[in-house]
Amino acid sequence: MRKIISLVLAVFCFMINVAHAQQDRALSQDIPEMAVDISPLLIGELFPFQDLKDVNGQIVNMGTIISQKPTILVFYRGGWCPYCNLQLSGLQEIEKELLGLGYQVVAVSTDKPENLQTSIDKGHLSYTLLSDADLSLGKKIGIVFRAPTAYHKFLPETSGGNNTDMLLPVPSVFILDKTGKIKFEYIEPNFKERISPKLLQAVAGALYESL
Repeated sequence: MRKIISLVLAVFCFMINVAHAQQDRALSQDIPEMAVDISPLLIGELFPFQDLKDVNGQIVNMGTIISQKPTILVFYRGGWCPYCNLQLSGLQEIEKELLGLGYQVVAVSTDKPENLQTSIDKGHLSYTLLSDADLSLGKKIGIVFRAPTAYHKFLPETSGGNNTDMLLPVPSVFILDKTGKIKFEYIEPNFKERISPKLLQAVAGALYESL
């Protein structure tokens, strides 16, 4: 009897592993080759709650963070990207005003945790940076695409070996209420184009009363 139970459990575990493997392959196959072909979540949809890592490598849950305050959530490519660094600096310039409105600011990238600290020190940033090094959250949001070959030489290192699929996120900004509902988004496939700090501040101010 025990042998039968053990065999059934073994078969069940095997089927679960196969299902997960098939799901992972499906996700991989569905990832577009170009940034313009992504299919992101839309305004009104709920943001997925997922565990990420902070600058110390500690696991934090996005649901816990988002439930605290309305959130300005920024996805950037990494600290190696000069356009991203300019965007992070621009966020720092308006963070005080955003906090005054009642928001919190969170930025997520493909960088490994220790590289997040480098960005904080370099840009004198006071808001939260989180690591989505394997882009699992980016996949769920629908903002990732396959990185051009030129990026393959450094993405494994900057992600701590986690970006095995060689993916990049399209730079994105979301405004979320405390339930995780998307109230605003700015998603631009051209990584050189970012929403201006002043425009983001204006949108955040106009939206806050409805959050």
